[in-house]
Amino acid sequence: MALFEALVIAHVATGALGLIAFWGPIVTRKGAANHRKWGKAAAYGFIGAGGLAIVMALLSLYGPEQRHPEITDRALFDGLFGWMMLYLGILTIGFVDYGLAVVRHARERRAMRSVRYQAVIAAVMISGAWCGYYGFEVGHPLMVLVAFIGIVAMAIQQAYIWRQSDPPRGTHIGEHFRALIGMGISAYTAFMSVGLIRLVPEHVFNPAIWAGPSVVGVGLIIYFTLKRKRTASRTPSGVRPHPQ
Repeated sequence: MALFEALVIAHVATGALGLIAFWGPIVTRKGAANHRKWGKAAAYGFIGAGGLAIVMALLSLYGPEQRHPEITDRALFDGLFGWMMLYLGILTIGFVDYGLAVVRHARERRAMRSVRYQAVIAAVMISGAWCGYYGFEVGHPLMVLVAFIGIVAMAIQQAYIWRQSDPPRGTHIGEHFRALIGMGISAYTAFMSVGLIRLVPEHVFNPAIWAGPSVVGVGLIIYFTLKRKRTASRTPSGVRPHPQ
């Protein structure tokens, strides 16, 4: 138990860094020094939190002690705090990896077809498929929903990576934005799986609470996508819009 509690503390520390820094790139001017600085802080914080979430999920599934004995539905507990947390940790890392890669390889998109990047995407899709299957077996729609969202997101990323023709100029910016918003959704959801049971244990299996980060995140994606389209429509042909 001491090991798990130490992991929780480290998870909270790295997760708090990511959760706070996550809003910096959203409110700062895109491409500016502060945008990059906040973005790196959020990315590194979420990578740490995602990695620790994976370790804690494995301990929940295969650890020597049975934690939270007050929870009688152990199959559902294994699903939410084991398989779904494992998947969300991998998904968070996958979003960070892709979000940074599309900027790093903006001029050479095919570099993301390498084993290095494809292995991460494959890990997300495999863990997501198992999470969805397990959620279906135990009758918990939340696990199926988050698995579906992540798998679709990876499929969209693959469509960008493997498309034969070069995408329109600036497409990587939208890919970068959606990936990092996805990073925030998965990280907030995974983070709640650690703290929610301690704060409001009677609502730990409430799908409405767990769906909150997805609702906010998808709302942000829609808002900024529409805002970008409006800006582009007002920009004369041949004139590059100023970063927002």
